[in-house]
Amino acid sequence: MDKVGIIGAGSLGTALAQIVAQNVDEVYLYMRREELAEAINTTGINNEYYPNTKLEENITATTNYNDLKDCKIIFLSIPSSAFRLTLSEIEDYVDEDTILVSTAKGIEYPSLKTMGNVINEYFDDGHVSLSGPNFASEMVLNLETVSNIASKNKENAKKVKEVLSTPHFKVKILDDVIGLEICGIVKNINAIANGICEGMNINENARYAVLTKGFKETIKIIESVGGNASTVGEYCGFGDLVLTSTSNESRNHTLGMLYGQRIIVDEKASGIVFEGKNSIMAIKEICEKTNTKSEIVDFVYDVIIKQIPPKIAFKKLWENI
Repeated sequence: MDKVGIIGAGSLGTALAQIVAQNVDEVYLYMRREELAEAINTTGINNEYYPNTKLEENITATTNYNDLKDCKIIFLSIPSSAFRLTLSEIEDYVDEDTILVSTAKGIEYPSLKTMGNVINEYFDDGHVSLSGPNFASEMVLNLETVSNIASKNKENAKKVKEVLSTPHFKVKILDDVIGLEICGIVKNINAIANGICEGMNINENARYAVLTKGFKETIKIIESVGGNASTVGEYCGFGDLVLTSTSNESRNHTLGMLYGQRIIVDEKASGIVFEGKNSIMAIKEICEKTNTKSEIVDFVYDVIIKQIPPKIAFKKLWENI
């Protein structure tokens, strides 16, 4: 493939550019800030995220959507909160046969639309969704990683797999788009739940009981929205849930720890709080609409949204384990 575009030069977007650049002639990494694009093109380094990593020479930073016009695949590596605006901006720059790839693990609130649903409002339903236990800081170093992708268009999924696959980065195709997307959202709630428990110094036996409960309830939630239970056993399900629920590298786990320690978080300065709250409120509403009971969702909702003291919320959770 000649040319691939990536919108978003954050940690994940830059890491994806580094991987894709091994398989294509040109990668255009789009960002909004001219000074950052100039610095990357001059030094070959994204100093804001990976100051010690030299990027592949065929990666070009750009602030011009025109550079994405001939791209066969465009990765959308942006927060869910910026999805709709970005899609409206790129409508005139994307060819009909361009494949859009969503990497956001978020949901639009209050519409309850996944990122795939939002893409379908602007383009056809041939997009590809990517999700897995993937820390960008490891991906950019070409460390061993596996991810899942899913699409209603099997040929599009195969093409995306081709540009992503390297000896170190493995890709498995699923046919459950909604299951893959919702797994990426629910795992954030599980990560927050386990972070809250760790922040409260809950013993490990209890924490892993909470993790197990969260895994089982994830299956129920996935099935309630029309996804496959087997998807929860995939890398985008079990793998991502465990990784983000137990690693200190996980932002959602860290967010939970802060709430568990009763530390006040500056919401305006922390995008993860905004994303996390949206996910919690959206999944809570989905559970209510589908009559799906989830003690873990209720626990996180009580602590983060209702501001119930963690010890009181945990006592209620434990009574129902």
